[in-house]
Amino acid sequence: MSSNSNISAIGQRWIELSTVDSTNNYALGLIKTNLAEHGTVIFAHEQTAGKGQRGKTWISEPNSNLIVSVILQTEFLPLHQQFVFSAAMALAVQNFFNNYTANETVIKWPNDIYWNDRKAGGILIENSISGNGTWHRAVVGIGLNIQQTRFPECLSNPVSLQQITGKQFDCLELAHALCPFLNHYYQLLQAGAYSDILLQYNQNLYKKGATVKLKKNNTVFDTTIQGIDEYGNLLTGDTFIQSFGFGEVEWIIPTK
Repeated sequence: MSSNSNISAIGQRWIELSTVDSTNNYALGLIKTNLAEHGTVIFAHEQTAGKGQRGKTWISEPNSNLIVSVILQTEFLPLHQQFVFSAAMALAVQNFFNNYTANETVIKWPNDIYWNDRKAGGILIENSISGNGTWHRAVVGIGLNIQQTRFPECLSNPVSLQQITGKQFDCLELAHALCPFLNHYYQLLQAGAYSDILLQYNQNLYKKGATVKLKKNNTVFDTTIQGIDEYGNLLTGDTFIQSFGFGEVEWIIPTK
């Protein structure tokens, strides 16, 4: 995976923390105090109040997982391309993780990292947008299960890289190894390769072409995953295509 340091320098500024409430909070604090630099990576050995999607928490055993937040400059991107930005970041993480899992890793809409129906990680993106609608910065929070082998019972289907491969890994080394993948996909965004990113995303989409169970409100139904559109909506169905926004439906995934 190549990168052009003249275009992007993700990981050239590195902040390593022994413990923090949330790496995303730390990154947002840098932005608020005008201390943020593009490409800054905040790595934490322990996160005490990690954030997940839709207000959920990200539970992580200390010194066992890859926990980073990356500050990226996004002024060149229009606000309506927020999903393609999210897709690019998910592809970067999925491609990186695939290096260690024999290409068995996929992306569960919108940006969870899955291996055989089990969640290996997730991404939480928080944005800094000015009053005039300029998208200045994005904070990309990435959590990947690496060494952890025991998980809280409230997590239905977690898996770690050690469980997948049976091997030991150094989380800090892996975090450094992730940066070129982020650089690559950031450069595709800079080049305006939105359709290519969306195509790759759909090619690596969890359960694409398969019939799955989804839940909307209190109704569980079977439907076939067709793909994701440019706005980030989930398209399902056969003769009649339905479109769902993020948070509208819940996946019913068999527990392992």
